[in-house]
Amino acid sequence: MLLNTRTWGSGDRIALLIHGIMSDHRTWRRVGPALAERGYRVIAVDLRGHGASGRAAGSEGYTPEDYADDLVETLPTGAELALGHSLGGLTLSAAVERLAPRRAVYVDPVWHLPAGPTGYDAELFTQFKSFTRQHIAMFNPGWEEQDLDLEIETLNLWDERAAHGLVDSAGRDMWPAKAVVPSLVALADPSRLVSPENARMLQERGFDVRTVVGAGHTIHRDDFDGFMAALEGWI
Repeated sequence: MLLNTRTWGSGDRIALLIHGIMSDHRTWRRVGPALAERGYRVIAVDLRGHGASGRAAGSEGYTPEDYADDLVETLPTGAELALGHSLGGLTLSAAVERLAPRRAVYVDPVWHLPAGPTGYDAELFTQFKSFTRQHIAMFNPGWEEQDLDLEIETLNLWDERAAHGLVDSAGRDMWPAKAVVPSLVALADPSRLVSPENARMLQERGFDVRTVVGAGHTIHRDDFDGFMAALEGWI
């Protein structure tokens, strides 16, 4: 599936941005222009079922493999930088060999969905569709006002069947076996998705791991300056 994209800048170097579940390219409203100022042509996608991109026929069309295939179909290979957040990090890792960026950044990536009664709950995710602006502000006290408004818009556009499409991924080993290209993992503090033990495992597999102190899961919205500082040497 060809995805909807948004571009900032016109530099010679290309940067790719891949958002997380329930979001779309607008989550990068500050990151995209910041990278463009550094000389990148920045391309951000809307994953299938998100933003202005197409929808799958059913929940079975929302697997990590589907998302990765869409990236490969839509985005150029050999970019200078590819950056994925949460589900976008998982999607990037599934496509990274084919996209072949020079560097990859995984932002609090969802490489493990716990299984079992207390594990991944698709129904819980679908309840976010009914969240009010006040709910979003309560869960994300560090967000700017514009991000709260955008989150309402992106939730309204999101196809909640995408949450059910990840059910079969729960319990699967989706940890990358190695860093295919030079790779940074930027983590929340604390990360609910990558434990300290898993962070050490990733370092042993060739990943550089950094933590943005005090930031929640959506690091680039919780602490934009801290997020950009964590990327120094990688962008």
